[in-house]
Amino acid sequence: MSNESLTAGATRRGFLQSAGALAGTPLIVGQAQAAQAAVEAPPPAPSAGLTLRVNGRSHALQVEPRVTLLDALRDDLGLTGTKKGCDRGQCGACTVIVNGRRINACLSLAMQHDGDEITTIEGIGQPGRLHPLQAAFIAEDAFQCGYCTPGQICSGVALMEEARRGDCSTVTPDVRQLGAAPLSDAEIRERMSGNLCRCGAYANIARAVRIVARQEGVA
Repeated sequence: MSNESLTAGATRRGFLQSAGALAGTPLIVGQAQAAQAAVEAPPPAPSAGLTLRVNGRSHALQVEPRVTLLDALRDDLGLTGTKKGCDRGQCGACTVIVNGRRINACLSLAMQHDGDEITTIEGIGQPGRLHPLQAAFIAEDAFQCGYCTPGQICSGVALMEEARRGDCSTVTPDVRQLGAAPLSDAEIRERMSGNLCRCGAYANIARAVRIVARQEGVA
């Protein structure tokens, strides 16, 4: 731009100074908005004490009331076998067993489980003394990447206990029946449907559960 093209009384230096000021305006506005947001942000909730009884051991914790059971298990207790997948209760990777029933740990607050009996994959079996379902997963090649496997196994162990109690599913032919619910292929697939496997090992997973269910007399 030449001096002749500028309006009367304007200078090249003045033009550049004005342009620089305008370019810096979004940064200044952004900084002001961030400062205002920091002022308006609510203070963190005070932590609260609770006792999580996990895999037969009691753990006294201080957690912020909005901490999920999943995060307490992983971050506070170091039990990272329970996986964080979707964090929305859709994939089942975070399945644990609480008081004999399986739940999605990502949808449950840690404070809700003060004193409850919680079993994670670390409490199902150990190297050298695997749970029968863990051994069946290995024998039947029921996993590939393995990320969903802890939740799958916890779910499979719990569903066999559900069947022993006579709990029905949406495919149970007669919900009036008393006693153990036979675990047919349809029952196993329905009861495991909350646990997703992105690798697609569903046929082998169902077969592993079916084998152990038959061994334990619930199939």
